[in-house]
Amino acid sequence: MPTKSLDRLLEIMARLRNPIDGCPWDVEQTFETIAPYTIEEAYEVADAIARNDINDLRDELGDLLLQVVFHSQIASEAGHFAFDDVAEAISDKMVRRHPHVFADAMVAGLDHQKRAWEDQKAGERREKSEARGEGESALDGVPVTLPALLRAEKLGKRAARVGFDWKNSADVLAKIAEETEEVRAEIDRDDRARIGEEIGDLLFACANLARKYAIDPETALHGANRRFEARFRQLENRLKAQDRDPASVPLVELEELWQAVKREFAVQKSLE
Repeated sequence: MPTKSLDRLLEIMARLRNPIDGCPWDVEQTFETIAPYTIEEAYEVADAIARNDINDLRDELGDLLLQVVFHSQIASEAGHFAFDDVAEAISDKMVRRHPHVFADAMVAGLDHQKRAWEDQKAGERREKSEARGEGESALDGVPVTLPALLRAEKLGKRAARVGFDWKNSADVLAKIAEETEEVRAEIDRDDRARIGEEIGDLLFACANLARKYAIDPETALHGANRRFEARFRQLENRLKAQDRDPASVPLVELEELWQAVKREFAVQKSLE
């Protein structure tokens, strides 16, 4: 049964959506208009975790929960399903996917459990495809709205489950080198459309290299973004202390300063 706090949240959302005395903005929202906020809130949860801000994480999880309640309220008004149905469906799914916990199935270890989990998910995807009258594909169920790098990793993982994969990371590195050369060739031809395609192929190969090492490519890129931002801000601060504008500093000097900042960050990290 829902807790008192959850009951209160459900009541608040129902009141906000009341067409007579609710909030005009909330009343006019649809699945489509709310979806971008749902994605944004999920990213804000991840950001709070990355910053190790527990208080912010609590607030962001509340915002994400609100999105689930919002979508459920819209669905309930249309007669599709209610929040309880959402909770019941995920509860059933978690029990079904953990027979080694809730039934008498045995698992030999973590790897075996992961394979069983993937097999269970694959079976569920087959059932959905059959119910829709669609042909089955190993790539079924990978949302097109996922961030591109993450979707590339998942597509590669699905293809690998049926044997379509590089044998090892060295082969992926060779593919990255090949794609890099193809990017260079299109740059020489100055074909912007083809350059874009080849850069896409290069990023796809990089995402699959991350997969080979069980690294989430989105997380890896987020980390690279954070490091770049911290280092660049430090570079700006150093120049600001000299009353200099980065735009007026020769590129050679900027590169020297950048390398010095990188070395300092590396030393700091080694001392942590």
